[in-house]
Amino acid sequence: MDSRVQDYLDDKFQSSADLESLDSLLENVKSQQELLKQQLDDARRDHDGAKRKAEQHIESIQRKAQAFQKEQSSMDRRLLVVTQSETSDDAVRKFESSMEKLRKLDVAAGYVELLQSVDRLRTECTSQLGKSDEAAMEPYGKLRHLVTSLRPLQDAAEGAAPHLLDYIARQAEDLRQTIQNSFAADLEGTLKKMNWPKPTDTVPLALEKEWSANVVRLLKLQQQDLLDLEHSVSTQAPKQEPPALWALEVMVHALEQRFIYHFSGNKATNRLDKPEYFLHHTTELLSTYSTFLQNAVQPLLVQQFRGTDLSLTPAYIDALSAFITALLPMLKRKLYSFATQVSSQPQLLSHLIHEVMAFDATLQESYSYSPISPSLPWRGLAHFLLDTCGYFAQWLTVERDFAVARYQSIIDASDAGELDYDSVSSEAAKPMKAAVRLNDLLETVTNRYRPLASFSQKMRFLIDIQISIFDRFNLRLRNSLDAFVASSSTIGRTVPGVSVERQSEVQGIKGLDRLCRVFGSADYLERAMRDWSDDVFFLELYEELQARVKEPERVNRHLGDIQEVQQKTSGAIGEDGETDGELQGALFDETAGLYHSLRVRSENMIIEMLSYSLRETLRPYAAVTTWGSLTSASATTGGSAPSAELDPMLRLITEYFGFLGKAVGKLAARRISRQALHAIQNYIWDQVLLRHFFSTAGALQLSTDVATICSHVDRFVGMGQGRAGMRRLVEGSVLLGLPVRGEIPRVQRGKSGEEGEEAFDEDTAWEEDDADTGDGGEKKLGLFEVDRLLFTDNESARQVVRELGLEMLSVGDAREVLKRRVEVRS
Repeated sequence: MDSRVQDYLDDKFQSSADLESLDSLLENVKSQQELLKQQLDDARRDHDGAKRKAEQHIESIQRKAQAFQKEQSSMDRRLLVVTQSETSDDAVRKFESSMEKLRKLDVAAGYVELLQSVDRLRTECTSQLGKSDEAAMEPYGKLRHLVTSLRPLQDAAEGAAPHLLDYIARQAEDLRQTIQNSFAADLEGTLKKMNWPKPTDTVPLALEKEWSANVVRLLKLQQQDLLDLEHSVSTQAPKQEPPALWALEVMVHALEQRFIYHFSGNKATNRLDKPEYFLHHTTELLSTYSTFLQNAVQPLLVQQFRGTDLSLTPAYIDALSAFITALLPMLKRKLYSFATQVSSQPQLLSHLIHEVMAFDATLQESYSYSPISPSLPWRGLAHFLLDTCGYFAQWLTVERDFAVARYQSIIDASDAGELDYDSVSSEAAKPMKAAVRLNDLLETVTNRYRPLASFSQKMRFLIDIQISIFDRFNLRLRNSLDAFVASSSTIGRTVPGVSVERQSEVQGIKGLDRLCRVFGSADYLERAMRDWSDDVFFLELYEELQARVKEPERVNRHLGDIQEVQQKTSGAIGEDGETDGELQGALFDETAGLYHSLRVRSENMIIEMLSYSLRETLRPYAAVTTWGSLTSASATTGGSAPSAELDPMLRLITEYFGFLGKAVGKLAARRISRQALHAIQNYIWDQVLLRHFFSTAGALQLSTDVATICSHVDRFVGMGQGRAGMRRLVEGSVLLGLPVRGEIPRVQRGKSGEEGEEAFDEDTAWEEDDADTGDGGEKKLGLFEVDRLLFTDNESARQVVRELGLEMLSVGDAREVLKRRVEVRS
């Protein structure tokens, strides 16, 4: 038995009860057998049908193959006969060559047909000129449209027919030129009838219609060219200057002839040293014909271009701007010729460029000339001369040589080193006359290149001339300080053979004057550069530089390495330039920083010189030893007048501070005096107050001396400045001079304060005088009470220091000072 049958039976009959379903199982098996037989018959029939169709298809393919072979053999025989070839491969090559010739012939026929069409349009247009302008413009429009439509086809065909396209474009251009010449001739005829260029305000009534028709025809003829130009440059930056309107060119032609007559050849008006002649003549033309342009031309421009893309361009929609644009080619030709003649003469070249920049400014300011757009400034004829014609480098050299020569003459002037007391306010530091003149020179340089349109040209002027001269002067001032230091050093003062005259140059008022020259000049130029950095012109330059530095290739191409630019201008260039929406850094940061450091250095040297001189004059005062022996009787005479040993220092204060008050300004004088007073204070504190013992009269004398010093300083630098500079010494003298207002204590100190005293006992307190009180009822502290409180403990010491109003003295200072009183020591 088949194993599958056995498995089936085992599955269906697993128990004796399953035998009851045997009949139904047999019926089910029979029905499945019938179905399988039926499916088998259907499959056999389908197989037989597919086999017959396959045989029929094979027979059909065989018949077609036989027919193809027969036809191929026939074609080969005919091809061999036609091409007279021995093999089919040779016949195919000859046949393809013939077909290529036919294709070329077909293309040539198309070209000929296209050329015939072009010639027909050209002939039709020229035949209509002078008869019907509208009829003449129609074939020209078709020809122009043909050129326009062929260009994209040429691009798609990868430049397959460049000569054909060039020929058709030239034919269209020639036809346009023919039409333009015809229309221009008509307009010239009208202008002659108007006696042009005779100045007039309006067109004669009899010629208005003719005038309008001739002008409008030229505008219509040019309009499509202008629109194509606008569309082609709409995505370009910066835009090129717009061309002149043909109608305005016709009007300018007569003016140009007159211009050439007056400003060429040997005419008296054609002078190389007077370029302002022909430039002024041009501005006179604008003034003369402005009214006519406004009345006769402006309405026609608005009529023709209003509502088009050209209406946004002043050179097309504004009659005066269009007239200026038409005059510019005449001026450019003249400038090119003029510059060629004066290029070898620096003064004349410089004069020419400055006159051209002034002319540009006149057109922009007086006539609001901005041909591309009101928002885009006109680059000007100066840009044409300097950039297009390439005279910038030569002009920059001329201006740099002039500035350097002027700088040298400023430095060599006999009064260059004198302080200029009239150039600044009374409270400002006084610069040298050379510094003031240098600032004026560099302002003049700024005015010379301020009108330039090119950013890179402005930056070259700034770096190569202005900052370069600033650096030269800064180096000169630094060398002056170095020479002063070398001459005034200890070695310089003690080297044998040094003349008295040489020493006097670095001592006294002469030495102070030398330092004040550097200080005042550095301060003046530093403030000038800070002011320049806030000028709109330099702010815009700095913003543009910050924007361009993001494209290093642009900076490197025009200005050199970006690091060199940073070293010359500002270290903030190239960094994140804005904080809270404000631009950080400025164009003169680095140069101003150099002058700032020079000012600080010179100020420190002034302070050092003053301090040294003042300390030297105090040596006799420090040698006084009678402070503790002065009595009340001597205090009557000694306490009311300063010590005689102070006289040299008081004379020096009068001399030095009187000069400083005028030379360095109020604020700087106060800074310097405060530092000098600190030196006086430290010297007297260390060499006088802490080295001697003082009686009541001696303390009074010291207070008088300190007050005298303060009053002398106040005379020259302002009230209260003396006390502010010697606050510690003033407070020390006040503490030292406390009056003895209480009785002598019953319990004496064991030893003097120098060896360390025993603390006071509260039971042995000072007996106070109840009558020793102020008018307001507040009790005044006496010497012994203060002494007791200072040495009781730190808390009471701090308390008494506060009560006495001693702000600069610490508890330790107060104790050291009070030990200097003879009464306390005893």
